[in-house]
Amino acid sequence: MLTLIVRRLGLLVLVLFGLSILLFAWVRALPGDPARALLGEKATPAGIAEITARYGFDRPVWEQYLTYLGRLVRGDFGASINTGEPVLSTFAQRFPATIELSVAALLLAVVVGIPLGYLAARRRGGLLDNLAVGGSLLGVVVPVFFLAVLLKYVLSIWLGWFPTSGRQDARIDATHVTGFYVLDGLLTREWDASWDALLHLVLPALALGSIPLAIIVRITRASVLEVLSDDHVRTARAKGLARGVISRRHVLRNALLPVSTTLGLQAGALLSGAVLTETVFSINGIGSYLFDAVNQLDYPVLQGFILFIALVYALVNLLVDVSYGLIDPRVRVS
Repeated sequence: MLTLIVRRLGLLVLVLFGLSILLFAWVRALPGDPARALLGEKATPAGIAEITARYGFDRPVWEQYLTYLGRLVRGDFGASINTGEPVLSTFAQRFPATIELSVAALLLAVVVGIPLGYLAARRRGGLLDNLAVGGSLLGVVVPVFFLAVLLKYVLSIWLGWFPTSGRQDARIDATHVTGFYVLDGLLTREWDASWDALLHLVLPALALGSIPLAIIVRITRASVLEVLSDDHVRTARAKGLARGVISRRHVLRNALLPVSTTLGLQAGALLSGAVLTETVFSINGIGSYLFDAVNQLDYPVLQGFILFIALVYALVNLLVDVSYGLIDPRVRVS
């Protein structure tokens, strides 16, 4: 297992290096001029030349890339062209909001999706199965942005059950230790702050977690149906083992292998998909930061964000590979 981890980490370095080259070329192929986007209506030839020289855009592309690569090796993602703040420090401030939202959405998808998919498979052809299949199909085809707006209008504006935007009520004097508002309230025993942050999290998590939930339901259902038809399950039944033992040891454990792969893929998708959800609910996370960077052609922010997400995505999938052996010791990932 240790050899696997070392090998994957080495491969991760090569992947990030190749991605940095492609990303650097792609960002500079975007239409528009970052200097002109920064200056806006105040853009003059002298001002554009000054900004271009300040950030080295007038130098050869290969020289710009080597400078960028040297900074990456030192852990420096550069500074935002628009604000002048270091990209890494801004990420550190905004990343907890995105992580909190993504984790809540993923927990929702796992806690609801796996049991629902399992029960649907055990009741194949029944009402629950038809509802689960139909609901999962609906969850995949409905755009996250549309669902977010719909949830906000119905459950927040119309019914008033949940807050409309933000992460926490500004009137609450909360102590922020880690940047994860729900966790901060628990650590400081400010229960009202934690509860309020949780209420603010419900609607964005429902919207963002809709697609992973639908996918996990379908994958779990298909996997359980396949395992139920295996010989070892029929043998366990013939031996007279209790239904709970068969379900836990022989069915669910084997069915979780493809589900764990899906979780790894969805974890990375949640981070990148949080952009629209954060915009709808006015959450000050990485998504809104990236949205502004795209409009302003903020090269360092765009490059830093995508590389960071790629790193998180790769590490999550490494954890998924390691989890294979924990779920089923017979599985050996090479």
